[in-house]
Amino acid sequence: MSGQSHTNRNKRRLGRKLREMRERAEMTLNEAASLLDKTRTSLHRIEVGETLADVHLIRTMMDIYDHRDDSLLDLSREAKKKGWWYPFFGPTTEPTYVEDEAAASHVFFFEVVTIPGLLQTEPYIRDCFAAMRMPWTKTRVDDVVTVRKIRQKRLSDKEKPLHMHAVIDELVLRRMVGGREVMRDQLLHLIEMANLPTVTLQILPARVGAHASMDGAFTVLSFPEPDEPDVQYVDHQGGTVRIDKPDRVKKTKVVFERLSAMALPPAESIRPVEEVIAELYGP
Repeated sequence: MSGQSHTNRNKRRLGRKLREMRERAEMTLNEAASLLDKTRTSLHRIEVGETLADVHLIRTMMDIYDHRDDSLLDLSREAKKKGWWYPFFGPTTEPTYVEDEAAASHVFFFEVVTIPGLLQTEPYIRDCFAAMRMPWTKTRVDDVVTVRKIRQKRLSDKEKPLHMHAVIDELVLRRMVGGREVMRDQLLHLIEMANLPTVTLQILPARVGAHASMDGAFTVLSFPEPDEPDVQYVDHQGGTVRIDKPDRVKKTKVVFERLSAMALPPAESIRPVEEVIAELYGP
């Protein structure tokens, strides 16, 4: 999963709030566009987050819609700022995972192939990229590794922690990524991370058989703002799909709850990790 400028997420948030403000004023898109000296298309682009509304336009909107909300001015100013990951990835117009994760308060992972990225060691990360045979330069891979290590720091951050709940298929523990030494260190690191107060780790035993997400892994992000909807990400061979339709994400969260109910409780989930370490490397 890659990253992008913080601008895009805030533009989408701002656009959604401006649309809601217009709708509360019971104005159609055409009516509002005419009063704002905008075309219907240009106003639509603002409301879907494709174009940024500056503070002057927002003040005019608040007058026309007869609604005052100075937080919208702050949001417009924030949308002009670049995220910490910008130097690593540069500008892009597509919403991406790192941007959303940086703003999230909770993340829910279901993994069937690899250890979740936030719990990976650097050698494990590098071997995953090497195995994918991606046409990336060493510098590009170094940047991705750096970004992932910065993201991992939020799990132990005191001011703005990220709370993580991961359900991992047991078979992931037995996939020998990077060789014996790399995998042993990765499993030991997994145990260490599971002891953080921000991390809830559950192992889904292979013996459970068919389960609620046989079609693959997914990630759901939740945000601290009560009006900010959850988003879901699904990786595939050609990239990543971002899903923000509330009904679809809600169904995925129900699936996660079912998987969590089928998995070992957190207090018992360290045991299978320790068993794999003992089996492969001795006590």
